[in-house]
Amino acid sequence: MDEFAQKSDRPTELQNSGITAPRMGLVTDDEIEVLKFAVDAWGSGLGCCLVTLVETRGGAPRALGAQMAVREDSLYCGFVSGGCTEAAIAAEAREALKSGADRFFRLGDGSKFFDIVLPCGGGIEVSIHVLREVETLSALLANIERRVRSCLFYDPDEQALRTYPFSGQSSWEDGRFLRAYRPRPRIWLSGGIVETTVAARVATAVRYQVHHDGAPTPQTPAIDQDTAVVILHHDLEKEIPMLRSALDARPFYIGALGSKRTHERRSEALRELGYQETDIARIKAPIGIFGKTRDSHSLALSVLADIAKARETEP
Repeated sequence: MDEFAQKSDRPTELQNSGITAPRMGLVTDDEIEVLKFAVDAWGSGLGCCLVTLVETRGGAPRALGAQMAVREDSLYCGFVSGGCTEAAIAAEAREALKSGADRFFRLGDGSKFFDIVLPCGGGIEVSIHVLREVETLSALLANIERRVRSCLFYDPDEQALRTYPFSGQSSWEDGRFLRAYRPRPRIWLSGGIVETTVAARVATAVRYQVHHDGAPTPQTPAIDQDTAVVILHHDLEKEIPMLRSALDARPFYIGALGSKRTHERRSEALRELGYQETDIARIKAPIGIFGKTRDSHSLALSVLADIAKARETEP
């Protein structure tokens, strides 16, 4: 990436003692919160940079596309490493704001600065984009709010951002970086009150959208490709309406409570309703990653971990 617009390999020191050292303004690695932090900064009249992890070398704690937002008053949010380099990157972003020009910044393996070492032993490179407008970020956030998957298209030559149709993974494409975004996971819960109540609490804690009002209707949120359907009934007849809604849609996860024998009965009932083996194979049963659980809290952890795994490995 030596040809990119302006490259900096230099952790910048504070130019005078009157400038506050970079510090965390919001502790989060949530991609949506990082974008909102940037938009809010602009709305408050503060200059802001959007920092994006665009290359990793060796071990790295964050995935390609991880982001930070850095304000001109030195407050920042987000992570592009494990917390060991963010302050140095924020200082470099502030220098980019002063110059008004985008730049790239390299740390760890492959960098000439041996005093900043990533504990994982790898190396990272980030793009630092000086925001010149926030309409693009606002449009992207509106898409995510409408549960439309989208990409942010960064052109280093033009030093500009654009929204772009979703293309799967964050990656370089023809000298431009595409950062992919998906809506927050939505979980449809159906089942006993104890099991669904505890599962809803755990899901809410990790900022998933939660619904547990029975099978969807025209008045309730749809089951889309960013939805997980969790069926925690102890009664086969009660779970069939929710199963049919799930199988007729394209959620990224369908899981159902019960033993292998219960699932055999479930599968037979679905065959009688006209579902094919490929449809039935979409159901994770028994649900969760722990195997058999005996209490609602263990069940909730097992199910949410299974959903998170499915989300991370989704193409």
